[in-house]
Amino acid sequence: MKVQLRIIPTDLLKEYIFNFNTDLKSKFEGLIDSELSVDNFSFYTSVSAVFSSKIEGEEIEFDSFVKHKRFGIEYQPDYTRKIDDLYGAYSYAQKNPLTEKSIQNIHTQITAHILPKTQQGKIRQSNMFVITNDGKIEYVAALPEKAKEEMEKLYFDIQLLLKSEFSFEEIFFFASFIHLIFVKIHPFNDGNGRTARLIEKWFLAQKLGVKVWYLQSEKNYYENHQAYYKSIRKLGLEYDELDYSESSTFLSMLPNALNI
Repeated sequence: MKVQLRIIPTDLLKEYIFNFNTDLKSKFEGLIDSELSVDNFSFYTSVSAVFSSKIEGEEIEFDSFVKHKRFGIEYQPDYTRKIDDLYGAYSYAQKNPLTEKSIQNIHTQITAHILPKTQQGKIRQSNMFVITNDGKIEYVAALPEKAKEEMEKLYFDIQLLLKSEFSFEEIFFFASFIHLIFVKIHPFNDGNGRTARLIEKWFLAQKLGVKVWYLQSEKNYYENHQAYYKSIRKLGLEYDELDYSESSTFLSMLPNALNI
């Protein structure tokens, strides 16, 4: 490991590689697009958009969204538009390089019907707490004045990683950590989870190619969403006191998507 990263820790990398299932690379090579995909409709982009949205509590059935996107079936706008926005963000990512500006662009798309325009693609200016359903503080994100600084570090690391050569296992390791650190910084007023899961896959695609877009990582996180949130919580309550040595459980989730 020769690159000098500013925010992504590498202490767990050797352990991660040691435990990585070597059969997963052949499973990745075997990924193919769905027969339902056509020029103006991607089945697996729909999978990504629907299940990433469902993690955030959106009540939409996958079958309904496929009918909407593939066959033009009309539903009430409130039922589909947030997922339409996320679908558009994934489509944008599939055609553009992963940069700070492009991340701002996809957040603007993702939150088109969530946040006012003044907050779309902009680092938040207020404190951020993640609250449980019973009103308890689950997590205290980076202070707003620190969020910008931490995101600059993450953007630096992403660009450095994109320019560097890594093994298949290392690429999955760094993709997961980009996701995790983004969520922990929680840079935006809303849409952080959706954005983080898209960036994770976007980084993978930049390194491994188009097959990544057929990986059902969002569905895997949704089907294991209690474990997903538990693994994120495991690092600690306060941003400045996070213990990234407790990241192993979270890091193991992305490769498991190859078993779907």
